[in-house]
Amino acid sequence: MPYLKEDFGNAGAIYDLGRRARHAVDGARARVAKLIGAKPQEIIFTAGGTESDNLAILGYARANALKGNNRGHIITTNIEHHAVLDACRALESEGFEITYLPVDKDGLVTVEQVARAVRSDTILVSVMYANNEIGTVMPITRIGKKLALLNAARQRRQLPRVAFHSDACQAAGYLNINVNDLSVDLMTVNGSKLYGPKGIGFLYRRRDVSLVPIIWGGGQEFGLRSGTENVASIVGLAEVLSISQKQRSREAKRLTALRDKFIDAVLDQIPKTLLNGHSQKRLPNNINISILGIEGESAVLYLDAQGIACATGSACTVANLEPSYVITALGKNHERAHGSLRLTLGRETTQKDLDYTLAVLTKVAKRLRQISAVGGKND
Repeated sequence: MPYLKEDFGNAGAIYDLGRRARHAVDGARARVAKLIGAKPQEIIFTAGGTESDNLAILGYARANALKGNNRGHIITTNIEHHAVLDACRALESEGFEITYLPVDKDGLVTVEQVARAVRSDTILVSVMYANNEIGTVMPITRIGKKLALLNAARQRRQLPRVAFHSDACQAAGYLNINVNDLSVDLMTVNGSKLYGPKGIGFLYRRRDVSLVPIIWGGGQEFGLRSGTENVASIVGLAEVLSISQKQRSREAKRLTALRDKFIDAVLDQIPKTLLNGHSQKRLPNNINISILGIEGESAVLYLDAQGIACATGSACTVANLEPSYVITALGKNHERAHGSLRLTLGRETTQKDLDYTLAVLTKVAKRLRQISAVGGKND
């Protein structure tokens, strides 16, 4: 609040208000860096996860092309956030070649899949830490270590280094995001997923990783992200990241117990319901179920009327009525995708809340099946 009311200066100015704002930004950068095992100059503040993903992928690929490496090859998965997938598709139009690795029925890729996909012209691998819809947690640490071994061999053969990017927006509040433990070169974090302000995030960029900007202007953020710094949100982001890391282990344990109890109850008490994503390798706060024979959008509206906020698919694509591309990527049919619901638990979620949700959901599923034309066939 002080940076919205009293210390509201432009961090690029040299007068006193500006210097105070600059001190706040520098302090927040150092704080964020320490929390993830990085150096302050490796933290680039952005407008959120989408921009950070775009800067990582577009910025690295185009920087590599400027070195004369013939565009190059990029590896990702087919269930990444649209911020990654659409950036990769944009690069395809620029001459880069993209491999979209398929996931298994639980939403996982293997280390071996990634390693087999690496070619002599591969420049970047981008695999999300945890999926935003189904909550499946990818083997990021093992992928990072494998790529480190491959890079050592590639250096001896004078091949381009393969950088490793991970979108950690969903994982940051519940999983280890120390960049040294994960062996990542680039990592995306979004403030709003941590109970922080919307419209703020950061990209971790290892010091020897070259990027070119995707936003041009005054040269802020080490020349990689122009625009007047959002001082209040930057300070807020550092604070919520600190809080989340302190509470991470305790909250993960509490929410995992609530999550598993609720999933078991739904599968037991509501006929023709199925879990989407891995049963154990998933975020502590993520529940994604399909209720066969209903439309997920209708269920969202019925539940909302009873004070329960949930979603179908990604919250970033709520205007799109197509079935979830993540669910269909698991090999599930359109009925299962259309009937999927995502519930997200949080710090204020209690067992009483989930008991109420289960009771309402049971009634909603029964009611919608009675009026639905979908049919409720087995998957």
